[in-house]
Amino acid sequence: MLKILNLLILTLLSVSGFSQTPSVQPKIMVVPFTKDGEDIRTVLDNDVNRRIAITKVKEGFDNKGYTTVDFVGKLKAARDNQVFTSDNQTDIKAKIIEMSGCDIYVIAEVDAQKNSSGTSVNVILSAYEVSTGNSLANKVGSSGVFYTDDIGKLTSKAVERCIDEFTTTMMNKFVEIEKQGHSVLVDISFAEGSSVTMTSEFGKDKIALSDALENWFSEHSVNSNYHIQGTTNLKMIFDDVKIPLRDSNGNVFTANKFALTLFKFLKDIGLSPSKEIKASSIYITIN
Repeated sequence: MLKILNLLILTLLSVSGFSQTPSVQPKIMVVPFTKDGEDIRTVLDNDVNRRIAITKVKEGFDNKGYTTVDFVGKLKAARDNQVFTSDNQTDIKAKIIEMSGCDIYVIAEVDAQKNSSGTSVNVILSAYEVSTGNSLANKVGSSGVFYTDDIGKLTSKAVERCIDEFTTTMMNKFVEIEKQGHSVLVDISFAEGSSVTMTSEFGKDKIALSDALENWFSEHSVNSNYHIQGTTNLKMIFDDVKIPLRDSNGNVFTANKFALTLFKFLKDIGLSPSKEIKASSIYITIN
């Protein structure tokens, strides 16, 4: 009877999606949190606690069988190859993440507190999808209060207390995205003086551009899952388009790659588009 009960519980947990496994294991990179004025290229050099934090989080994923990418190694490779062309911290972080080839990056922040009651450390973990920057999970782990000056040991304890729940939340969200696609916004408009509008006819069937675009989005979104916020003669906004997590080669399918596919389609039907991508938002201007 006990065996039957246990089997029933496991079945219910599986159906409810309590513990889901992606069809392809994502690559994960742990990145140190940086404050205003700090350089992500040097932030680990003089702070052993941050090094401990990202190492312990990385070990947590390694122990669960996930593929991880070493941040320090990628940073060194970027330095050696002189890929940094500016001191803009946002650009530097984006370049390191891009070079990593990871699907998810996790930012680890360490907050140590010391007073008359003792010393404690909070570790704040935040996971993001690389392709869109959308949040996957957030969790704070606390070491508890101890009479010690060993911040590194407290940091390890804080990570150990939150890594399991954090990973479960992150992976359940990742599996959901893998099945349903991730969301991008696409804003299509016309440059001033353009002779084309949404009612201009294209293709063999001579259908309006707005109809041609909707047909294209139906074919190129996951399960034809898209939503049109509105259409006018001079603008069309798809405010939620589900695009695949990966391309046919198994590589991360980013908003930029999706924009390039749309760009080529517009070129193929005789238009002259330009594009701009900001995180998961795509802006197409037809000249």
